[in-house]
Amino acid sequence: MRFILSFFSCFLFYSIIVFGGGPKYLKFNEEGHFKIVQFTDTHFHFDSPKSNVVMKTIEKVLTSENPDFVIFTGDIITKAPLMKGWKIITDPVIKREIPWAVTLGNHDHEHDVKRENIIPLIKDIPYNLTSKGNEQVHGYGNYVLPVKKNSADKTAALIYCMDSNAYTPIEDIGKYGWFKFSQIQWYRETSSRFIKKNAGHPLPSLAFFHIPLPEYTEAWEKGDMTPVGIKNEEVYSPAINTGMFASMLQQKDVMGVFVGHDHVNDYVSSLYGIALAYGRFSGGGDTYGDLTSGARVIVMEENKKHFTTWIRLKNGKKINEYTHSYE
Repeated sequence: MRFILSFFSCFLFYSIIVFGGGPKYLKFNEEGHFKIVQFTDTHFHFDSPKSNVVMKTIEKVLTSENPDFVIFTGDIITKAPLMKGWKIITDPVIKREIPWAVTLGNHDHEHDVKRENIIPLIKDIPYNLTSKGNEQVHGYGNYVLPVKKNSADKTAALIYCMDSNAYTPIEDIGKYGWFKFSQIQWYRETSSRFIKKNAGHPLPSLAFFHIPLPEYTEAWEKGDMTPVGIKNEEVYSPAINTGMFASMLQQKDVMGVFVGHDHVNDYVSSLYGIALAYGRFSGGGDTYGDLTSGARVIVMEENKKHFTTWIRLKNGKKINEYTHSYE
């Protein structure tokens, strides 16, 4: 049974999910850590031997990391029927009773289910925290997940999940979509209300979506640090910059942004204090790219504007650890 707590007229979020007879919160553990695993761009085909590597990767990463939360950041199931694929790919997460959520990519809706119907389709899969979001905000899946303190029913951190959209709505202006103004307004208002509720102090926050921001190129070329990881292709961001990154700078809550989309990029760098990171390609042979399949792991620390991240490969190897402090 699932109880949904909603507040504020312009957005909603899930803070308590009841799974099989008891409340389960997103919260920091007794050591003051909250561990996230990001799977991205699996391009899973339920009947393709080439996709077997996806399931092996998920099983290996979950066994190695034992996360508190799993997020799938787009281009996950790319063959009809989508529901069959979603049930298979989430099974390892459900068996471990791990809360999970989804942000949509640019390929998720190109099969048997329209974009607006994907989140409703999967909403009843166990342990799913994904929300379709406010219908007055552009896109499908703009929502925020609070992470509670270990010992108190008080929000200690936030996870923003957003729909970075799919393709350009204006012919001949790039290829990929961009954040609309209503989404940026939603983020700013949501952030401001949490800040107000927290006595004027921004909460440590992370943001997840699919398509990288235009600032990812600048972060690689002249960011605050030497990038950790690789860049083997162009940053396929939108051609239009509508100001999401600038809003994050002004709100002073988002410490790091995590995306997918570009299968052979996996770097993390920092720009004006915000970490801009790719997940690790988690797919198999049904799409392009020759990187070893894996996932990005992020560990937040309670009461600190600080996180550590690394990549866990399907062979169990841990690479590219990086620690970020946000001032």
